[in-house]
Amino acid sequence: MQEKMPILEMKNISKSFPGVKALSGVNLRAFSGEVMALLGENGAGKSTLMKILSGVYKRDEGIIRIEGREVEINGIKDAQNLGISIIHQELSLLPNLTIYENLFLGNEILGGFKLNKREMIKKSEELLKSFDFTVSPKTLTKELTVGEMQMVEIIKAVSKDAKIIIMDEPTTALTEVETEKLFKIIERLKNNNVAIIYISHRMDEIFKICDKITVLRDGTFIGEEDVKGITKDKLISMMVGRKLEEQFPRIDTKIGKSILKVENLSMKDKIKDVSFELFEGEILGVAGLMGSGRTEVAKLIFGEYKKSSGNVYIEGKKADINSPKDGIREGIAYLSEDRKKEGLILKLSVLENMTLSNLKKYESKVKRINRAKELEDCKAYTKKLLIKTSSPNQLIKNLSGGNQQKVIIAKWLLTSPKVFIIDEPTRGIDVGAKKEIYQILNELKAQGKGIIMISSDMEEILGVSDRILVMHEGRITGEIQRDKASQEKIMKYAVGIAD
Repeated sequence: MQEKMPILEMKNISKSFPGVKALSGVNLRAFSGEVMALLGENGAGKSTLMKILSGVYKRDEGIIRIEGREVEINGIKDAQNLGISIIHQELSLLPNLTIYENLFLGNEILGGFKLNKREMIKKSEELLKSFDFTVSPKTLTKELTVGEMQMVEIIKAVSKDAKIIIMDEPTTALTEVETEKLFKIIERLKNNNVAIIYISHRMDEIFKICDKITVLRDGTFIGEEDVKGITKDKLISMMVGRKLEEQFPRIDTKIGKSILKVENLSMKDKIKDVSFELFEGEILGVAGLMGSGRTEVAKLIFGEYKKSSGNVYIEGKKADINSPKDGIREGIAYLSEDRKKEGLILKLSVLENMTLSNLKKYESKVKRINRAKELEDCKAYTKKLLIKTSSPNQLIKNLSGGNQQKVIIAKWLLTSPKVFIIDEPTRGIDVGAKKEIYQILNELKAQGKGIIMISSDMEEILGVSDRILVMHEGRITGEIQRDKASQEKIMKYAVGIAD
């Protein structure tokens, strides 16, 4: 039986940036009515390839064919005219515009010399209704949930008669309900003969909704496979170039004395009488559904949020923490779940981000920064944590997610903390980099640090934690020792069912 012709074919695509060969001879095909997963570790070249397809970058070499015809894509408009639309991980909607204004941005309907708002609102209502989306098109986008914004992005892509839709980590910020809704929309798009290129690090999603898989590694094409004919182990091996025999490397350490004690910690309407202890050499996992209060507790301990009652003790001494500065002084490090907004300054370099929380260390007697010492520490931690960067002066925004996370860890290590609170440590990070992050946590654990790890990834919680706390509606509803933990038990506590 003859294979059907792809609607998209990218052949032998190469792209270089100063000092870096980002892509070398990469191939990609996409088929109408199918979902092609594009996989690879962070830094494998996925984003560069998609930026070439969507007109952001121009390829150095190679051929692009749409429906069998060779095409040139010299800009975003060219890509849109060819029926290519991209939904970025960082949503591109303008928050202070309405839904209908976002839907028609760049493609406004005119009535004479004025905008025909009535027609745009009418057409927007029709589009929203066709997707069972009941929100008014006059709603300001900033009033929507992340899931609803994602929906508007998809509707916008479809409204432009897109034949090929690129989805970059579309479920990262979605709830389970919103994710299921997205999957139904993807099924509908497939039935309408749209080709979808789907980028995700979530293996379960790939096997649930994708038809084929293309794997890149270090800017090269590794292979294309049918989802039905590949195992998870083989796929991981293709992505990282080696077998990950142990996805969650874990070490046993001697648990030491209490390093952090939280006593009846509360925050108005959010957190209610939370009490627990953290011990030296321990990874304490914190599980719970979205909105359970996990991040709020972390920010209360660190001093970013103000508590209404309760106390925090560090090594048996009551700590007066009313700001992040106080938290750092007491030896607490907090790694946010949103590394781009709260953990990094994207316009600064690797070096500047790494030393940001500890600039006093580099002050000379004349109140100037000792640049030589700064550079020495940056190089040392870059080597120690295996951070892939062309130089300490490279802009942090150009690093992969895994390497950005390592820079943040290095930043906090430079403050010599006793307690590490790490929120969603591997969100948006590929399988190879995940293992490296776990190994760093193991090293900290071996040094006698206390680690609180908040995670929505059930396998991660079970695979890495020594002990697990579960939260529900601002309270701790369960504490489980590692050898007694199971997914069922965690979920039982997470939905508020007591033993």
